[in-house]
Amino acid sequence: MEHTAFGLVIVGDEILSGKRADKHLPKVIELLNERGLHLSWAEIVGDDPARITALLSRTMASGDIVFSCGGIGATPDDHTRQCAAAALGVPLELHPQGRLLIQERIRETAREAGIEADLDAPDNLQRLKMAEFPRGASLIPNPYNKIPGFTVGHHHFVPGFPVMAAPMIAWVLDTLYADRFHREAHVEQAVLVYEQAESVLTPLMERIEASHPGVRVFSLPSVGDATTRRHIELGVKGDPARVAPAYADLRAGLDALGAEVVPLRSGDGPTN
Repeated sequence: MEHTAFGLVIVGDEILSGKRADKHLPKVIELLNERGLHLSWAEIVGDDPARITALLSRTMASGDIVFSCGGIGATPDDHTRQCAAAALGVPLELHPQGRLLIQERIRETAREAGIEADLDAPDNLQRLKMAEFPRGASLIPNPYNKIPGFTVGHHHFVPGFPVMAAPMIAWVLDTLYADRFHREAHVEQAVLVYEQAESVLTPLMERIEASHPGVRVFSLPSVGDATTRRHIELGVKGDPARVAPAYADLRAGLDALGAEVVPLRSGDGPTN
């Protein structure tokens, strides 16, 4: 199966309650875009084992490449490791290399505190649970504190801390999916259309998509503010060879409507 779509799962009650603002979504979008890839979907789920398991069962059956951020620690509100195993129908097992990495981290922390590490202390044995992964999992290195994440199939699980998650996701992309980078050419061309209703522009948008297979039309309306008039960012995106004639048709259609437009360069956008 060819895995083409990238997805993101964000786990944590703290996101849904507003105690913390999510930083994973914009960073994952950035990491993918830098490599000529794009995010197809994202979901946020709280610390509910049944919901996490159901979500992962669904995404594992999809064939998508999925990054999951959060819930892989060893406290009672961390369920992602167990839910991933349940979704796969396999047990959790202590990963030998993961155990060594955690013990190395324990020793380093003890040395920094000027004491000798007791690997058999209850708290240190509890820390080893962070290396209990679904059977058959491989490790994702963590350059921040060495506590690894894990991969099963095309699902990649990293901590909820963005400072750790971002470099770990970058490592996964560069190590496992480099052959996909910049594989498909993709461009956008757009204009700002002032003082027009989307309902008036919809027939033109439908006609462009029908006439140019493989090209997608997008419309981003803004109500405006004290400094910016009401406008719509209207454009086409897709393969460069197909976008160029579609954009020409879009401009011609807007001219026929007598619409006031301002072209946008690639990467530009309205201020609100």
